Formats: sequence, structure tokens, C-alpha cells
Amino acid sequence: MDVILAGHNIDYDIIREIAAERPERQDLTPETVAAAYARISRYPRPVNELRRIARGEVEKARASNRNIVFEMGHSSIAEHAVFNLDVLGVSRLLVEEIEKFRLASYTEKSQRYVLLQDDFVIPAEIRQAGLEEDFVAAVRMQNRFYHEFYEKLRPHVFARNPELAADPANKSLLEGWAKEDARYVLALATETQLGMTVNARNIELMIRRLAACPLAEANEYSRRLYDATRDVAPSLVRYTEPTAYDRETREALRAQAAEIVATMAPELSGSQGETGKCPERPAGSAGEKDGLVRLIEATSGADETVVAALLHSSSPLPLARCREIAAGIDGAGKEALVKTSLRRMKAYDAAPREFEHVGLTFELTISATCFAQVKRHRMATITVQDYDPALGVTVPPAVAAVGMERPFREVCARSEEMWEMIRRVSPAAAAYVLTNAHRRRVAMRLSARELYHMARVRADGHAQWDIRETALQMVNEGRKVMPLTLMLASGKDGFDSLYERTFAGKD
Repeated sequence: MDVILAGHNIDYDIIREIAAERPERQDLTPETVAAAYARISRYPRPVNELRRIARGEVEKARASNRNIVFEMGHSSIAEHAVFNLDVLGVSRLLVEEIEKFRLASYTEKSQRYVLLQDDFVIPAEIRQAGLEEDFVAAVRMQNRFYHEFYEKLRPHVFARNPELAADPANKSLLEGWAKEDARYVLALATETQLGMTVNARNIELMIRRLAACPLAEANEYSRRLYDATRDVAPSLVRYTEPTAYDRETREALRAQAAEIVATMAPELSGSQGETGKCPERPAGSAGEKDGLVRLIEATSGADETVVAALLHSSSPLPLARCREIAAGIDGAGKEALVKTSLRRMKAYDAAPREFEHVGLTFELTISATCFAQVKRHRMATITVQDYDPALGVTVPPAVAAVGMERPFREVCARSEEMWEMIRRVSPAAAAYVLTNAHRRRVAMRLSARELYHMARVRADGHAQWDIRETALQMVNEGRKVMPLTLMLASGKDGFDSLYERTFAGKD
């Protein structure tokens, strides 16, 4: 056995320095690694030798890539070329589009830790509609209130947590709690930045899909992403123009859905009416979550399905026979087998993979702040509706506690007036002016194993309160339909006590 380091990430400035000093070098590209790995299946030479050959024949390596990836259709070869990209000066709304791509890694500037400096994006659609002045006034109004809220929330947070406040080391933590609640009034146009690591295959897909997005900012991002990568790996990033599938499918679905709703549920089809007016916003107390997390569907007989999966992976029997056996095991027997699979689990362990055989579908009605965290769970299937002011806003309890709920809601209402002005001329761009408090409906399908992971990081006491309340409700709803499977689903901070209650000190 031998394990050889074939490469690793280095800063692009270093690569450019080497290229400037040695202009004759043509091998400063990830294409050679992709070409060498593509040849593994057809050549008897050791892979490290294939890499050496590819480095000495860059044009041949590129030709090989073009043939294998684009002629033969083995696109996975492009996944061996990986890029690190700095993304600056983009809106929070665009980041939601970028992070729809699951096979990439993102680290984003956090509004929980960084105090806003009043930077925001002015969408091209709004400039073209002649609404720039009104839009800027609305966002600056939001930003003024953000700073006002923060100044009120900061002393409140310190006063509510005197033990933590007594230690100067906790200053940043407590200030972060104030920032994370103040940010609910910020617009989705707020400027941010992120670091992104993505392979060439997914860069190509990202370029193509975002070129078809209705947002002008997404189209510009697509062009800039292509410009940043095309000369580095030209043999791996080629199909960058949006197809009719990318461009037209979503709009065609919207049109057809509108026809179906008008026919089958006419009382709902005019919910925003021809004038675009939203129905009255539902009343609700600050931070209220009742009715905002709904379990729509779950695997029937989930616990029994998991028991069958555990039998299948632990015996030589066919799955059909394992399901027959599982159906005949009484409740205590099922519980004993599931407990055996979990008995040695620690707070950092993933649930058994057999738990992926069962799943749950939730509809979440959540704030933009909460969605920004939900979308990070890329092993789940997540689809969304547009942000809709008719769904109301999520008001942080701390905002109400310092007597600022009324001005908070006034800011949101004035933002909605601007939303309506933009929506009339450019529906896709209207969401830019909505706040982090505004809500959207999210359909989320995830396996029981992924719900374990979500609970560990989002139902934990250190998680932000909005996503924590959502995760706790998801776990509670899930336990009603698969109590054995989800018996140890909890936040990290509650795992040990839940484990003790579950196993009652048994070995």
C-alpha cells in the first residue's frame, strides 16, 4: 500500500508569482490531475506516473479531458479540479441562489458577528425602473433602525446575562447576541462576502444555472465566475450557456400552476389579487412559532422500516425477508434492536446510515434569518416559495423586551410598501427590499439521519434562537411518527441527559 499526496490548495497569488517567474510553465492547472485520474481506468501505469506524464503534456491532457468529459460524457472527471473562490460585494439574496448548489463548500460573512457598515447592493432592475432613490431611502431607513436596535439590545443582553457579562472574555459573545437580533430589520439587499470551494463540474453548472436566473445580479455573478476560472481549466468548463430547460422551466411551471389553482381552488388564486395587494398579515406575538412548522409526510411504519434495515445490514438475509421478520417483532423487540444501534453513540457521532431509509417532509414558514441557516443542510431536499409579506414577520423576543416591537413592525411595513412598488415593475427584484424578518414557505425533505444532524447543531443551546425553535419543533413532530428512530435526536448540550433517560444507566 502507498498513499501519495497528489496536490493541495495553495493561494492563487503564489501560483501567479510562480507563473511570472517561470512563464514557460504550462502545468500550473488542475487539469493535469483530472487528466491523470481519467486515465487510471484505461492505463496500467501507476497513477503518480500518469500525473507526471500529464504535467509534461498539458495540451494532450486538455485534449484528453475534452474527449472524456464532453465527448464520452464522463463528467465526474471534472470533479478532480477544485477551485477556491473569494466572492465579494454580493447581496444576501444572491447568496441564497449561490448556496442552492449542494456539492460546494461555503463560509459566509455572518451578521451575527460583524456589525453592519451600511453596505448594500442596488439591483440593476431597480435602477432601470427609476426606483433607485426610493429604494436607497428604504434601505437606509432599515439600516438606521438596525443601529438603533443594536444600541438598545446590547445593554439588554448584558443585563440579562450578568454571569457571562462579568467575564470580559464574553464581551464578543454577548455583543453577537445583540447583533443577531438587530439584523432582523436588515434588507436582503445587504452586501456580504463568502469563501467558496467548488469543483469544475459544479462551477460549470453554477455558471449555466445562474445565467438563467431572473436576477440581473445572478447573471453578472455567472459571467464573473466564468471569467475567473475559464483560463485556468478551459478543458473542464465549457458548457456555460443556459439551456431552454434552465431558462424556461420555472416560468412555465408558474404559469401552469396559476391555471391549475384558478381552476381547482379559485378562492386562493387571487390571494394577491390583480392589484398585487397582499392579504392581511396574520396576527402573532413576537417570536411565535405555533403553526409555522408542519409535518406534512413521513415514512409509514418508519420504526419498523429502520428495524428491517438494521437486520438487513447485520445479517445475510434479503431485504424482503428482513421486512417480514421486522413486521413480526413486538414493540419491545424493535426498541431493543434500535437501542443496540444507538447504545454506544456519543454527542458527536452520526446516526446509523440505516436511518436514511426513512424520511420526513416538513413545511416551514420561516424568516430569512432562519432560512439562511436551514439552507446549510445540503443533504436535505429544500425547495422554496418567494418571500411573501402576507406571511408576516418574525420579531425577536429581545426586540419586544426593550420596547421596540412597534418601530420594528413599522420598518417592516414601510419595507413592504417599497416591495409593492418594485413588484409591480420587476417581481424578481422585489425581495431585495424585504428584511431578514420577512418569511417564506420552505418544503424540506430529510432523512431521519439528517434530522439527527440538524438537531445536534440547531437544537443546541448555543444555536441561534430562531433556528433552535424551528429544529426543536421538527424533532418533536418527528418523534410522534418515529419515536424509536428519533429517541436520541437532540442538541449537543442535551444529549447526555437524554441518553441517561433513554438507557436508564444500562450497559
